[in-house]
Amino acid sequence: MSALTLASLLDGLLPWPDPVELPIRGLGLDSRAIRAGQVFVARVGSQHHGLAFARQAISNGAVAVLYETPITTADRALLAGLGVPTIGSSELGAQLGKLAQRCYGSQAPRPGLIGITGTNGKTSSVQLLTQALHANGLAVGSIGTLGSGRFGQLQAAERTTPDVFATHAAIAEMRASGADWVAMEVSSHALVQGRVDGLRFTVAAFTNLSRDHLDFHGDMASYGAAKAKLFDWPALASAVIHIDDAFGRTLAAGITRARRITLSTAGNPAATFAAEGIRSDAHGSAFDLRHGNQRYPVQSRLLGRFNVANLLTVAGILSALDWPPTAIAAALCALDPVPGRMARLGGNATTPLIVIDYAHTPDALAKALASLREHTRGRLLLVFGCGGERDRGKRPQMGAIGASAADFCIVTDDNPRAESGDQIVQEILTGMPTAPHIHIQRDRRAAIRLAIAMAAANDTVLIAGKGHEAYQEVSGIKHPFDDLTEARAALEAAA
Repeated sequence: MSALTLASLLDGLLPWPDPVELPIRGLGLDSRAIRAGQVFVARVGSQHHGLAFARQAISNGAVAVLYETPITTADRALLAGLGVPTIGSSELGAQLGKLAQRCYGSQAPRPGLIGITGTNGKTSSVQLLTQALHANGLAVGSIGTLGSGRFGQLQAAERTTPDVFATHAAIAEMRASGADWVAMEVSSHALVQGRVDGLRFTVAAFTNLSRDHLDFHGDMASYGAAKAKLFDWPALASAVIHIDDAFGRTLAAGITRARRITLSTAGNPAATFAAEGIRSDAHGSAFDLRHGNQRYPVQSRLLGRFNVANLLTVAGILSALDWPPTAIAAALCALDPVPGRMARLGGNATTPLIVIDYAHTPDALAKALASLREHTRGRLLLVFGCGGERDRGKRPQMGAIGASAADFCIVTDDNPRAESGDQIVQEILTGMPTAPHIHIQRDRRAAIRLAIAMAAANDTVLIAGKGHEAYQEVSGIKHPFDDLTEARAALEAAA
């Protein structure tokens, strides 16, 4: 980031009657993360105004405070005693993207920015894409559920898409390190809350739309509208869209300014790229990548039909970057599985196949179970739960899917957060029959051990919901917990 003063940052964006040339080193919304020389930005919150944390920000090195109005009389008294410049405006929220853009140089042509949105598949698609770009000699970074940073150097993140200043700052760091491209997951929350405002997307991709986050959006129409915002981005060059669902087809039809690349795993003849003749077994997937009248064979180590869809997302984006189909097919064949996404253990002559996956929506759970059913010779066992303080309406739906698609289903805790785990389980059970193949074991470690102990060598166990996560959140505390580690220990104990 180049040298910047507070006056030049605010010039033309926010009014400041008596500007001073105060050097600044960045912007921050989280008082705990403020560093020396940064400006603390305090917004009106649902519980508190951010000004309640201004003193903490200043003690951490903030040199000025921007705040959203209106404020209370008590807030005015607080401002008077802060000892740093304070600037308030009712327009602050609308200007965050422009402030971030000016502060972090986000209109620079490099790195090119690729945004991927959709209910499921964002993390896998971003990680697979960065693998392909890195393997072909490009300097690449990513931002998403698994963290942010240059390829192979990700730093853990709290959110799929960080706040607007953290996002711009992360991209600026990758620019400084020489990154050619940055691929990022763009959540619906981020699009509604302005966390990607001011960014310059070159390529946008859409994976799918199914039920999730209705606790935030209210209904599917609003959820879809949030996703669609990414495809109306200024100066967007290419839109890569799966058209196997109605929303995707509508979205694609509305693309008028950007180059449109469409994708299908269901044989849609209108698709730019399609996966045909899909085959899957316990070792991976194979298909023909069709582009026009040409077909290119792909043999992948990725498990499941929905991973074929993720590979198609990568293919579409690489095409948007002007890769030829032969190079695209070769790149897809070389990709490794993504941590916590259909990760495999066992599956040999003496042990069951254990699969760890992040599936935490009805659609993702149904697709994971359907993919595993294709090549399971014995029983399909499922361990799953639902997260607390999230869309409650999907709980009975996931229960119904588990009960109908698995031969034995163990309902357990996911991340209860501040909710009652018993209440979450009861809401899941409203979608499930009372049947011998339904079992409740809220202790997730015990549930994993039970499923693996029950499984025979030709069985498959799917442990769903948490994927890569290395913790379990209960009552606001994140306890160390890793499904893959627990499954490995259970396999050893059962041997």
